[in-house]
Amino acid sequence: MNEVLEALFIVFSLETVSMILLGVLAGIIIGALPGLTVNMGIALLLPLTYSFQGMTGILLLLGVYCGAVYGGSITAILISTPGTPASAATVLDGYPMAKKGEAGRALGLSTMGSMFGGLFSTIALVLIAPLLAKVATGFSAAEYFALAVFGISIITSVSSNSIIKGLIGGGIGLFIATIGLDPMTSGMRFTFDSIYLMGGVSFIPVLVGLFAFSQGLLSFEEDHRERIAGQVKIIRANITRILPTWLDFKRVLPTYVRSSVIGTGIGAVPGVGGDIASFIAYNEAKRWSKHPEEFGHGSPEGVSAPEAGANSVAGGAMVPLMTLGIPGDGATAIIMGAFMVQGLALGPQLFTDHPVEVNSIFIGLFAANVFMGIMGFMGMRLFAKVMDIPRRVLVPIILMLCSVGAYSVNHSMTDVFVMMGSGFLAYILIKLDFSMSPIVIGIILGPMAESNLRRALMMSEGDPMVLLTRPICATFLAIAVLTLLLPVFGPKIKSLMKVRLA
Repeated sequence: MNEVLEALFIVFSLETVSMILLGVLAGIIIGALPGLTVNMGIALLLPLTYSFQGMTGILLLLGVYCGAVYGGSITAILISTPGTPASAATVLDGYPMAKKGEAGRALGLSTMGSMFGGLFSTIALVLIAPLLAKVATGFSAAEYFALAVFGISIITSVSSNSIIKGLIGGGIGLFIATIGLDPMTSGMRFTFDSIYLMGGVSFIPVLVGLFAFSQGLLSFEEDHRERIAGQVKIIRANITRILPTWLDFKRVLPTYVRSSVIGTGIGAVPGVGGDIASFIAYNEAKRWSKHPEEFGHGSPEGVSAPEAGANSVAGGAMVPLMTLGIPGDGATAIIMGAFMVQGLALGPQLFTDHPVEVNSIFIGLFAANVFMGIMGFMGMRLFAKVMDIPRRVLVPIILMLCSVGAYSVNHSMTDVFVMMGSGFLAYILIKLDFSMSPIVIGIILGPMAESNLRRALMMSEGDPMVLLTRPICATFLAIAVLTLLLPVFGPKIKSLMKVRLA
């Protein structure tokens, strides 16, 4: 009890509270800017932690972590530009809601879902950290491969009306993921003697091109067409209220809980991030929804699920970091450096040797999520003002931010050209009614699936039965097969059942 009281005094001291608030605000801004990732924001502020003693610097980075994951949803909803990879799924229903004049409703559901997911995962971190860590450490290469296959299988749910086009998009993403050096043999694949391609195609420029640059081109085309026709439409954000209505909250509460459980569980598995959690949460929300036909056209659950799923990853990712010294994702890997600066050895001994610091992290992460929700609701009307900007002004700004964001990743003009190329490709594919989400899923999960499959086969001396004899692996693969087949055979099964009932 004394440790908890001491931790409360540390967290709610003027200096620490100020740093948490600063971290959350900086995170929201960084997350909302296309091309600036969560990891980049934490890395930029990591040097600041050297000047702080105790837990202040670490809690500053946790504030950035929470704020940046949420911040990506702001531009995802308002201008169809995901600020972070974890917000890519939010575009699918958030932007259609904004186009229908429901930007306030979408932002409210997103903010509430982000805060709910963050608080849920923090409570899970406090209560069941040892159990989640034990489950995560039981994963071998076979389980990681099966998890990646399960993630890839959801492309049938997030694709456009055509499942075939969704599979083609996933194939494009998987092909892009193979470019570069072979992860096992270091052999060159599809590099064409290019030094740049030896490191693979940089993910962030591709993401910015697929979602942001292509949207800028589409907006430019639409604005040009409207001006020729003399019918210029001005889309204004309709912020009629800040907090979600009771009916909306009641409708999406099961989605919040389900998505938070998914995000927390995925976050506890090292190497799996919020981008995967958001897509899986979106897929499950659509699977369990009473109105699946609304998804892709402005479904409240479609906005709530990815945000709750992505923001609940933070608490889950802290589980293996604190209990085993294994970072759950790239962000916690950077935060791990802040622990080392303060002389805190991560692992089971952290809980016995430094109980005050452990409780400070629990309380600080809880406070960061509350501050994130408060700032989100207070700044919502300000965020929505971006919708009032004329399209002829907004489009060049988007294209400029795309270029700056792509260049800032590696300070390379090649990344800018990759971003533009991805944007033009996406523009053509969107015209052909392709969805960009399967491409992103293929790029994210391709390396994970390939490397872990080959490791599993090496450990089993080439015996593929290792994938079926391990219970967790077999379960993931079975769910993946069902996920792929359900959109094909599901309607037929429902029609047969209706005929029999009739």
